[in-house]
Amino acid sequence: FLNIINFFLFLGDIYSFGIIVKYYIYLTVYLNDKNINKQLYYWLISMFALVSCIIIVGGLTRLTDSGLSITEWELFKGFIPPISNSDWENYFSLYKQIPEYKLQNFNMNITEFKIIFWWEWVHRFLGRLIGLTFFIPLIYFAFKKGLKETKSLIFIFLLICFQGFLGWFMVKSGLINRVDVSHFRLSMHLTTAFVILSLILWQILKCKNLSINESHFIKYNLPLIFLLIIFLQIIFGAFVSGMDAGKIYNTWPLMGNNYFPDDNNFFNLFKINALSDPSLVQFIHRNLAYVILFIFILISFFVITEKLSKFYNILKLLGAALLIQVFLGILTILSGAQMLLASMHQISSIILISFSIYLLFLNNKTN
Repeated sequence: FLNIINFFLFLGDIYSFGIIVKYYIYLTVYLNDKNINKQLYYWLISMFALVSCIIIVGGLTRLTDSGLSITEWELFKGFIPPISNSDWENYFSLYKQIPEYKLQNFNMNITEFKIIFWWEWVHRFLGRLIGLTFFIPLIYFAFKKGLKETKSLIFIFLLICFQGFLGWFMVKSGLINRVDVSHFRLSMHLTTAFVILSLILWQILKCKNLSINESHFIKYNLPLIFLLIIFLQIIFGAFVSGMDAGKIYNTWPLMGNNYFPDDNNFFNLFKINALSDPSLVQFIHRNLAYVILFIFILISFFVITEKLSKFYNILKLLGAALLIQVFLGILTILSGAQMLLASMHQISSIILISFSIYLLFLNNKTN
């Protein structure tokens, strides 16, 4: 009888030991996974900061007319800036061969050249840095989490590589027969940067595992429409920057003496070359801002009337960012695209699109 009891006690010990082992393995895997997710979160935050930084530097590179100062691709060689006088002379001699120098900056000396060179070099250096700091950790996370779990991150990396190509594609357009880059290519380059920024932010929000416990969402998918129109506004903002359209019609709310630009006909808006007409592009850019304001008011109306309290905080932040963006846009126009104001206008667009992504994320029923 005692042997039978001891046998069952022995089985109980094995069972207890099995439970302990089971939970030990579970906790080890869980904690390890939690630690990897934490690493992933902080890595994505740093990438978001770097991409934001390169957008700001890219804007200043455009505002200082520095984008054509380096006339060669230099994928690896460009990591090291010129050190000797002969290096500087070589870069300067290459710059002297392009139309921007011959037609616009023919009085520039090497000291002045160094100023525009450094802006473009820093911009390209940040691009290389982003590529490396994304690629190396990506290998680690792909190994730890698996390819299926990291396919979105792999797509972002491919987009970063494509962005590098777009940067050179843009610069190349300004090396022959013109003194500036194509505003269409500039727009592609800038818009892709904002797409990359938005995708990284989306992954950050997924890491935080944010969700909304609401049975109702904002109607008609308005947050998505709102975001898409902001992206359209970014495209036209790049057109304005690329054609220096912010330096004309420095009045608001009228463009000269009228709401519509004085030097144009309304029907020209419907022609294909409207996208290459500075006054029309500025007109569209202004009016898209009013459309964005209207849609924001519409979103706010639905949120307040249907008492969707989970959206209250983000709407306050988004509304503040939108008003600041519009205010800075007006000041930029009135100042004739003064550099500091124009840069602040671009910085505020990063904040605006970030809050817009957050709103869309909260309204996404799959989260």
